[in-house]
Amino acid sequence: MNPSLGLNSLGNFPPGILNQLNQMTRQGLRADDVVTTGESAQPDFKSLIMESITQVNDMQQSADMAIETLMTGGDINPAEVLTAIQKADMSFRMMQQIRNKLMDAYREIKEIRI
Repeated sequence: MNPSLGLNSLGNFPPGILNQLNQMTRQGLRADDVVTTGESAQPDFKSLIMESITQVNDMQQSADMAIETLMTGGDINPAEVLTAIQKADMSFRMMQQIRNKLMDAYREIKEIRI
């Protein structure tokens, strides 16, 4: 199995999260190994994923609000609406790819015979 998640090719979402995930996998760290104690500690794996999900949800809600504003005759530029929709779509697809990679890793670990 490749030690890197290979997520860099999927885009720039969210800032720093992919680098931290790739760094953790290169170092062979598990989610339990990363602890948030003190100022210099990195966030744990669960908080990284939850933060990413929250950001994707926020982008989806922003796109929905932009569409609603445009359709109700609000003062919004159609290009801004299109950009918000594209950002939300790309972030959602990115999260799906992360989920798929995590599920593949889980299945591979599950099949390991001890």
